[in-house]
Amino acid sequence: MRESAAERHDRLLGLVRERGSARVSDLAGLLGVSPVTVRRDVEELAGRGLLDRVHGSVSWPREQGAPVAAVAGPGSGLVLGMLAPSATYYFAEVIRGAHEAAARAGARLILRISDYRPEEDHARAEGLLAAGAEGLLVAPGWRRPGDPAAYGDWITSLPVPTVLLERQPAAGSPLDGLDRVCSDHRHGVLLAVRHLMELGHGAPLLMARDDSPTALAVRSGYAEALGVLGVRAPRDVIDSVPAEVHPDRFEAAVQALRAAVTSGAATAALIHNDVDAIQVVQRLAELGVRVPRDLALIAYDDEVAALADTPLTAVAPPKREVGRHATGLLVERLGQARGAGGQEPRRHLTLLPQLRVRGSCGASSI
Repeated sequence: MRESAAERHDRLLGLVRERGSARVSDLAGLLGVSPVTVRRDVEELAGRGLLDRVHGSVSWPREQGAPVAAVAGPGSGLVLGMLAPSATYYFAEVIRGAHEAAARAGARLILRISDYRPEEDHARAEGLLAAGAEGLLVAPGWRRPGDPAAYGDWITSLPVPTVLLERQPAAGSPLDGLDRVCSDHRHGVLLAVRHLMELGHGAPLLMARDDSPTALAVRSGYAEALGVLGVRAPRDVIDSVPAEVHPDRFEAAVQALRAAVTSGAATAALIHNDVDAIQVVQRLAELGVRVPRDLALIAYDDEVAALADTPLTAVAPPKREVGRHATGLLVERLGQARGAGGQEPRRHLTLLPQLRVRGSCGASSI
């Protein structure tokens, strides 16, 4: 994918901030672009007050460590930065909640999107600092279990107050000492499993992705829920993939679910996420398996679940509330930093998902 100018600017600002100053010719080599491109970028960034330029070199602005005045207009109050892996689907609501809370606090929220490329998170955060952010809301673009260790150390060295969003680092790790606000996905999965069993089903099977922190939390929460309820999974977790990206693997997953239903191994299922669940229901219908007649089904995320032909019962993480509470905590931390008093203890705020019951879980036990 071709790098955008905004992405290149973030990398350039990160390099200059890290070094203090740099020659334009050196930046061209480090960025992998032509000197002409770097000079054009430097002119634009210097014109916005984000860099100082002198005789073929650029340096980080000296005034107050960051050019806040260049981007924060009169009366704009605090400038808050937010790094999110996406501006659509799940994180659209998180961003909306953060924006609402920032507006109530008289603050300006600026946003960078990593597109789930954790190796670029640091440069995105540097771009936010260069744009005047006085505090950061950070939802790293982690996808795999090893990503926090590989792409997370930089977060603890940020020079401004920082709150993690929807991310739970390993216990005892440096990141675990940061403020954070997140959804309790284990609780959400337990709500779903318990509800299906109260309807008379045995343990539901799980079909889930493994490409995001939420997906991984759903998987671990499923194992924990079965233990709490004293039941065993009817079969191994079915790996889910986007139908439009891996149609063959998606078809294999649906066939595995169909086989579990037709054999009597399972009469209920939990599927992460909504889009996958809707597509699974459509394909199962083509194969003669009807929801909820043959299979009681609950989706996880509740972004589009209500729009299915048979509205899907879904677990709804408190996404907007996560954004609101995280922003409120960040504003509070900034107020403490400006005041004479000491910092209060760090906080880990966990918000509970809700189960929204609709038509897809109405099948009777077989």
